[in-house]
Parts: sequence; C-alpha cells; structure tokens
Amino acid sequence: MPVNLVQTCASRELLKQVFQNTDAQSCPFTFNFHMHTVFSDGKLQPSSLMEQAIAIGLKGMAITDHHSISGYRAAQSWLEDWKWSNPSVEAPCLWSGVEINANLLNVEVHILAYAFEPEHPSLKPYTQRRITTGQEYQAVNVISAIHEAGGLAVLAHPARYRRSHFDLIPEAAQLGIDGVEAFYAYNNPNPWRPTALESQQVQKMAAQHGLFNSCGTDTHGLSLLTRL
Repeated sequence: MPVNLVQTCASRELLKQVFQNTDAQSCPFTFNFHMHTVFSDGKLQPSSLMEQAIAIGLKGMAITDHHSISGYRAAQSWLEDWKWSNPSVEAPCLWSGVEINANLLNVEVHILAYAFEPEHPSLKPYTQRRITTGQEYQAVNVISAIHEAGGLAVLAHPARYRRSHFDLIPEAAQLGIDGVEAFYAYNNPNPWRPTALESQQVQKMAAQHGLFNSCGTDTHGLSLLTRL
C-alpha cells in the first residue's frame, strides 16, 4: 500500500501509516528512522545529515540522538530554510526523535521515541543528554512518558541485547510499546542492508503482538548508508 505523504508532515498519524507499510526495502533510500549527529555520538552535523538525506531522496526520517533533541532542532531549522530556497522541490518529512536508555527485564535496552511534542514536560528527564536513574529508567515509565508527549515508542535493534529478543519483545509489548525496529543491520555491512534472520524473526514477533515495524541505519559515521 503506498503511503500518502501529502498529509501533514511529521504528524503521529502519518508516521503510524508509514510504519504499517515498512518492509525490508524501506531503508535506507526511502525512510530512515535511526540516525545520530554530533549532538550525541555521531560524526555528522545536522546540516550535513540533511544534505545527504535530500541527495539520497529520503521521503521521511528521524534524528535519534541519545537523550538529546538538539540535533533534531538544528535539522528542523535547516530544513525550514531549505524549503524557502527550494519551493519546487519535495522535502522529506522530519519527525521528532530521541533514543532513550531503559531497563527492560533487568537489561539495558534502547527505546526510540518518535513524533512527540518536543517541549512536553513528560520527556524533559530524557532529553538532558544523560541516562536517567531510578523509576525514570524503567522501560514502563519511558514508554508512558513518550505516550504522554503524544509520541510513538519503538524498541531499537531488539536482537542486540544481552537478553533474547524472544523475551524482550513480548515484555515490551506487555508494557505498551508501539513498535520494534524490525529491519536492522546487525553485522554492520557496507552497503547497509537488514540482517535477514533477525529481521524475519523480529517482524514475525511484531505481527504476533500487534506492533509496528520500523527501520533505520543507526548511522554514527559520515554516511547515512552505513552504521559506522
């Protein structure tokens, strides 16, 4: 099913539609929902990231710096200026994004937040460029905070933790998570491509638990087409 990007860009409902149609071919040339800038542990300036995204032809994307929305803010500002200078060129949809460390089944996982209200007070503890502690560090509370801010919560790279994704995904679903990063390059191939076995397993579990599928390169280096 084609995704109608004529709808209001960066809306939660549009992102849900995109996730409902995400497959192994969605990344990295059409969508990319996992990228880092110099505002966390990436090497790209937000402006350089946006230039690459437009050159690649991305239709939708999110910058997901660790515990920071500064990269997203800078990219959003750059994109608005670019639109004024290029009114006849289709611009990508840029959703708000952040990657949050959390405790799930007594292991540390990463939860990606999307399409949230950036200034919502519920997310303030998670956008201060530091890992939270105590109750704020618990996955159930991270997911709740994302929802309170009007966003969607997605479990990042589910097959990359010390505990099996066969345990983590059902637990995350029980806590109300919206989706999983189903298509991920676990072996860091160049060029980027999702790892077949883990992606198939995660996608199957997403279907079993009624979760959305997401994808992203998890770029930390200088190219949006690789992870490192």
